[in-house]
Amino acid sequence: MIHGLTGTPNELRFVARGLRAAGFEAECVRLAGHCGSEADLLATGWQDWFASVEQAADVLRQKVKHLFVAGLSMGAVLALKYAIEHPDKVDGLGLYGTTFFYDGWSIPWYGRHLAFLFPLIIGLGFGQRKCFMEAHPFGLKNERLRQAISSKMHAGDSAAAGLPGNPWPSLEQFYRLATDVQKNLHRVHAPALAVHAREDDVASLRNVHLIERHLRGPVETVILANSYHMVTLDQEKGTLVERSVDFFSRIVTRAAMREKPE
Repeated sequence: MIHGLTGTPNELRFVARGLRAAGFEAECVRLAGHCGSEADLLATGWQDWFASVEQAADVLRQKVKHLFVAGLSMGAVLALKYAIEHPDKVDGLGLYGTTFFYDGWSIPWYGRHLAFLFPLIIGLGFGQRKCFMEAHPFGLKNERLRQAISSKMHAGDSAAAGLPGNPWPSLEQFYRLATDVQKNLHRVHAPALAVHAREDDVASLRNVHLIERHLRGPVETVILANSYHMVTLDQEKGTLVERSVDFFSRIVTRAAMREKPE
């Protein structure tokens, strides 16, 4: 299970516990450069983040018969990248709040419409010290949880709640990753469960529609009506766990039926 940009493994803990309760082995990856300072993050790029995923998957693959790769936000993009690069190792995908574009309703107009310029701006040496700060509602419709997480974030507890903002150079790395994955979505043949909030404040439904159109494997889409971007933590996290357990279990059952001698 893979967290998002500037996030932490805590974003997936509830889902991991639900999967373990259903009999699955579940591990939450900490991406390189995360859960520390802004300088730690800036010392890494998307290849380093993806290397964290590959290393964790290699370890888990030794313990399990079927490997499922799931992620939240950018973590879902990294999950797709893993399926692209290692198609023979992935039995299924959990894509939660998948983010190729920051185009949700809380994103300022320049973030929605000028993001494509980030690689050029950073490449020319501008914006190295700029940061796009997280803003209300912080991806959460649940007010109590929103307050708790935003308090930890702004108190500097990045290990618990992530960084309070996205440095521009890290966003540039994210867009390079997202562009690379978009170009290769047709190479994804693993079945995928795509869970997205109808009112996602960070990434609109355009992101999940891209998955539905271009993946070669079957896509099962779940649209949540009472959550924002952080679907693994928000109001309907229980539904997300139930649908994930059901989806992954069906894949295991079908594989067992194929292997059963006549």
